[in-house]
Amino acid sequence: MKLATRFPVLTRSIAGAAFAAVLSGQAVDTKNWTIADDHRNMLEQLGIKELRSGPSGVESAPNHANYDESKANPYPNLPDALVLKDGKKVTTKAMWWNQRRPEIVEDFEREVLGRVPKNVPKVTWEVTKTAEANVGSHAVIGKQLLGHVDNSSDTEIKVDIQMTIVIPAGLKSPAPAMMMFGGRGIPEVAFPAPVFPGRGGPAGAGRGPMGPPPGSDPPALEQLIADGWAVVSISPGSIQADNGAGLTKGIIGLVNHGQPRKPDDWGSLRAWAWGASRGLDYLETEKAINAKQVGIEGVSRYGKAALVTMAFDTRFAVVLIGSSGEGGAKLHRRNWGEAVENLTGAGEYHWMAGNFLKYGAAEATFGSKNAGDLPVDAHELLALCAPRLTFVSYGVPEKGDAKWLDHQGSFMAAVAAQPVFRLLGAKDLGVKEDYHTARMPPVNVGLLDGQLAWRQHDGGHTDGPNWKYFIPWADKFLPHRAEESR
Repeated sequence: MKLATRFPVLTRSIAGAAFAAVLSGQAVDTKNWTIADDHRNMLEQLGIKELRSGPSGVESAPNHANYDESKANPYPNLPDALVLKDGKKVTTKAMWWNQRRPEIVEDFEREVLGRVPKNVPKVTWEVTKTAEANVGSHAVIGKQLLGHVDNSSDTEIKVDIQMTIVIPAGLKSPAPAMMMFGGRGIPEVAFPAPVFPGRGGPAGAGRGPMGPPPGSDPPALEQLIADGWAVVSISPGSIQADNGAGLTKGIIGLVNHGQPRKPDDWGSLRAWAWGASRGLDYLETEKAINAKQVGIEGVSRYGKAALVTMAFDTRFAVVLIGSSGEGGAKLHRRNWGEAVENLTGAGEYHWMAGNFLKYGAAEATFGSKNAGDLPVDAHELLALCAPRLTFVSYGVPEKGDAKWLDHQGSFMAAVAAQPVFRLLGAKDLGVKEDYHTARMPPVNVGLLDGQLAWRQHDGGHTDGPNWKYFIPWADKFLPHRAEESR
């Protein structure tokens, strides 16, 4: 059913009453709050009467997504990451850090991803289990942790962040660490966990201890441990639910005392990133880990979250962004595969700030808006990572990394981010063409010479085949050698 026809006729008995209560300052009963209730409430707060339908990922559907490159760039010109809002060109590092970067951050917080409230409660970390084990031929120490979020302001909502750490045993010096959204550690300290998108199986095949299919690379955990890295897994679902009904629960609901969001409140992507930052707070107290060399990684929706984490928390040293698509490294302005209208629909809007729904509006009190009206785009999210190590990873559609993700649009975003990396003294992809004309390199040809890197492997919806390239690339810049750690 098309969103444009569905949402105007949604029942107003719950959401309409909730909106009236919001306007009057009264509390809303959200105990039986549904996705439709929450979505409708935000539409009413914004004055949106009708949303455009997002394209279908089924190519035989009447409203199928566009895969014709000649129609892919209806808004071909991106906002210039190095031009201030007053039109002045950014020419120095100081101008970037003091003027332009804050402008970009403000636009993302207000219109796209939402703001982290100033009154987010404190997190107290507790080590709940410790165990010795082996990963491949290497002895390790595993720790299971819970990050207890202070819920004294609303005891009905409880948030305990689940995180595990696997550290090589016998370290001579602190190890770098890779934090993974939904990654796998070792069974001895693992939490019961659901299936995660892009992980290749229920136990994170290709990432965790159950191992990859025969003939493929060792799991990421094994590759990282063998190279002297610690591996951290953090559970996004323990921070914030991955659906709209959960916005009145989790960390977002706790801060809001179970009430509906305001239009510039944070969405799940920003909440997951906040949780990762609180995990890094703990790692800064862990003597076995070099907190200046902590990375963040994720695949699919968690690839989006990894990019958001890196962009907003400059303490992270490196990011591996796996198959992130729309809302991640893909340009919003591209008409290819998943579109802004998919993110504004009921299935995905919870990732974003409420204000983002305006850009899918067909009819509203403010008229209508589209992707071309966004003040920022994905190249600027990548630019916020500069000059730190930023690796954009994709697979191929033939193996399941769907065309929907817009690999070319993500490459264009990376190319458009190059000038910021260069300004800050970092080496970029080495692509000389402008983002309008730059084309992806062949599959399995990596652009890995600079702090900004790209590689499209020949596998599916996973970053598994890129770990053996990512690890030496990261080691080169950090720097780090396994033999020096042990």
